[in-house]
Amino acid sequence: MDFRAELDSPLFTHFISHYSHPTGPDLLGRTEPFFEWQESRRQAGLWPYSRSLESAPTPECGVRSETGTARQGLNFGSQDYLSLSTHPAVMEAAQRAIQDYGLHSAGSAMLGGNTTPALMLEKALAEHLQMPHVALFSTGWGAGFGVIVGLVRPDDHVVLDALSHACLQQGAAAATPNVSRVPHLNNRAMKRKLQEIRARDTRNGVLVVTEGLFSMDSDVPRLEELQAICHEFGATLLVDVAHDLGALGPQGTGSLGLQEMLGKVDLVMGAFSKTFATNGGFVATRSPSVRQFIRIMGGPHIFSNALLPMQAAVVLESLRIVRSEEGAALRAKAQENSLALRAAFQARGVKCLGEPSNVVPVQVGDAKVARLAAKKLFERDIFANLVEYPAVRLRESRFRMQVMSAHTLEQVQRAAAGVCDAMDEARAEVEVRPSATRAARHDGRAQAEL
Repeated sequence: MDFRAELDSPLFTHFISHYSHPTGPDLLGRTEPFFEWQESRRQAGLWPYSRSLESAPTPECGVRSETGTARQGLNFGSQDYLSLSTHPAVMEAAQRAIQDYGLHSAGSAMLGGNTTPALMLEKALAEHLQMPHVALFSTGWGAGFGVIVGLVRPDDHVVLDALSHACLQQGAAAATPNVSRVPHLNNRAMKRKLQEIRARDTRNGVLVVTEGLFSMDSDVPRLEELQAICHEFGATLLVDVAHDLGALGPQGTGSLGLQEMLGKVDLVMGAFSKTFATNGGFVATRSPSVRQFIRIMGGPHIFSNALLPMQAAVVLESLRIVRSEEGAALRAKAQENSLALRAAFQARGVKCLGEPSNVVPVQVGDAKVARLAAKKLFERDIFANLVEYPAVRLRESRFRMQVMSAHTLEQVQRAAAGVCDAMDEARAEVEVRPSATRAARHDGRAQAEL
């Protein structure tokens, strides 16, 4: 299909943000413009979202689009960093838990939903993080949202790295009107913001929020310096380790372990869905009172069903592997794959952002090129997630390639070649000027709007 006549139409020029704040008295009817735009992209093959896996999330798998098109090919879109979701020992742990405890937790953690595997998991995570008190949540999103709304009150302040995850941004917005964002990874700007807040308010709390590994950019904060700045101004630091815990660092201790900050930051939250083969999340603290307060006051903990016993057992077994020699070998293989993927893109002149991790952000730039390239990539039987505005800044569209330990180097090379070819063909069709492409590649980053 030739899209050149459509390049200036909403098919290519509109984003979700064009439809995110509809007005009018008909709450249901005003969703139609978004659906119509979304449907036009779907029918044109330009909506690369909401695909369904038709097999396990392995390096080669079956994928079906929302319109029903089924493909079999390379999978660089799943978050299964150490390939533990199909590990025999992890699957056996799940089966044993089902036999022993059934399928359901059958209640919130406050009302009979806790199980023996969940209590064991709390203790294991506490040991792993060197933080003795852990509260479990049924989702990682709930952990991030819940810890903020549990602790922060309307007169308090939250200061976020501008690229913090949506659960953290929305938790802050729900907890207090006093929300500030500082430029990404800029500790000097954080210090200035805390100075400004404390100059006018010494009576209320301040929560500072960052991530151990930012998943759209694959970069990390300087945690020791940031924690010191927080303590200088009586602020509390929360670190989201969803993407690095288990996948990076000695014994899978993530950025905290790599920076020798285990047990030294104020609060840690994370998700199990990236490395630990199931859904769920946690908050870790050094204080028993903080744990109990978050459990009662954080809505997602007390008003959601507890983590399933099968899920807790899966995380426990995954954590055992993560901390073992086998886990070290899996991390080394994932790192080898990440470096090889980055090198393959570099050889073709394509920029990858950040530093080596299981996340390899491949810069595309122009959204028109990115949407066409995503369509061509799917037709090449290569599955990778397109990220566009407002999840990233305008003109900074990218493919977020996610590397697994089970990928082979041949698969890595094939995926890189396919992405590069798809991008080259898309650029030729869009006829983006080289100067414009370079400008898009080097634009500064701004706050994510998710």
